[in-house]
Amino acid sequence: MSVDYAPAPAEPARPILRSLTRGFFCRCPACGEGKLFRAYLKVSPVCAACGEELHHERADDAPPYVVITIVAHVVIGGLLAVEVAYQPPVWLHLAVWLPLTVILSLGLLPPVKGALVGLQWALRMHGFGGDDPDALPDGGLRPDGQG
Repeated sequence: MSVDYAPAPAEPARPILRSLTRGFFCRCPACGEGKLFRAYLKVSPVCAACGEELHHERADDAPPYVVITIVAHVVIGGLLAVEVAYQPPVWLHLAVWLPLTVILSLGLLPPVKGALVGLQWALRMHGFGGDDPDALPDGGLRPDGQG
């Protein structure tokens, strides 16, 4: 006895680069029109333009790690280049590099988080169209609230 399984319906493609770009510019990864964030780093639960559910995102600690890596490379590289070329006093380094570090960090957090949400959407992670391993069979979430 053989069982014939129907092939799974083809899902529309979600280009990764386009989704990353839309997310980086803080736009909905699905349509590119709606705002991704309703506050500084708070993702809108649903896109106002296309209705795509965005509440599935789970960027967690990834955006700060990426931002720290980018900012550290820029600031340390710049600091070392300026020190070797001009040897300014320490107070001048502090006056330049500390504010630059804060400004770059705060400025890059929303675009980096948006890009990571776009990546999750494109890869159908965490309920963005794929299976969510943390969801219970009845469609609910785990009791600890982590899913």
